[in-house]
Amino acid sequence: MFGLFKSKSRRRLPVVPHATRVYAIGDIHGRLDLLEHIEEMIQRDVDQGGPDRRVVVYLGDYVDRGMEARQVTERLMARALNGFELVHLKGNHEEFLLQFLEDARIGPGWLRNGGNTTLYSYGVRPPERATDLAALERARLEFKRKLPPHHLDFYRNLALSHVEGDYLFVHAGIAPGRPLDRQEPNDLLWIRDEFLQSDADHGKLVVHGHTIVEEPDVRSNRIGIDTGAYATGRLTALVLEGDTQRYLQT
Repeated sequence: MFGLFKSKSRRRLPVVPHATRVYAIGDIHGRLDLLEHIEEMIQRDVDQGGPDRRVVVYLGDYVDRGMEARQVTERLMARALNGFELVHLKGNHEEFLLQFLEDARIGPGWLRNGGNTTLYSYGVRPPERATDLAALERARLEFKRKLPPHHLDFYRNLALSHVEGDYLFVHAGIAPGRPLDRQEPNDLLWIRDEFLQSDADHGKLVVHGHTIVEEPDVRSNRIGIDTGAYATGRLTALVLEGDTQRYLQT
């Protein structure tokens, strides 16, 4: 667990709603073991006491790269954390999956970004060559048959953003300078440099994943918590209560 963080700046610190504790979990990418571990850590954390209102925000990218996308999705839908409000955001990898279900031509890009492991987890053998469109179409049709309807509903109904007090939670980031209520879904799912390099005040402190960092990247206008769990074994959760920030990490 990382230590308690409080800015020494005189500017007003961002806060979450009164009597609320928020846990934001970074990109899981098919690592069921790490998801189970971080949820156990969260449960132990609240067992030590705290506010009655407890919220968990999953920042997206549940599938691809790791080998257990289907199992991760099943656990998320099972809502293993009792007594919590659970918010599931969409990541660009869930968007990749949905696009492939409609168009095999998405396949080469998706497979290069770890979609092959998601197909394996649902019992579909990926094409030997990612550019073989006929084989991709066969895989798409098989995936469509084998994907449980409740999983498809889950992927389709993921939220794009969530607000708690002074914090905005999204998968990738936002377009700087654009009002928060006019953000484009493509930016919320995919944006990198324009957002990451901006020092603009976004109106909310943005909590995001999508871009891998060795440790939580805490800036004046954003906090990035994708610590590359699928490769590093470090899945990170940001814990917010009042005006404090702290971290749990596997």
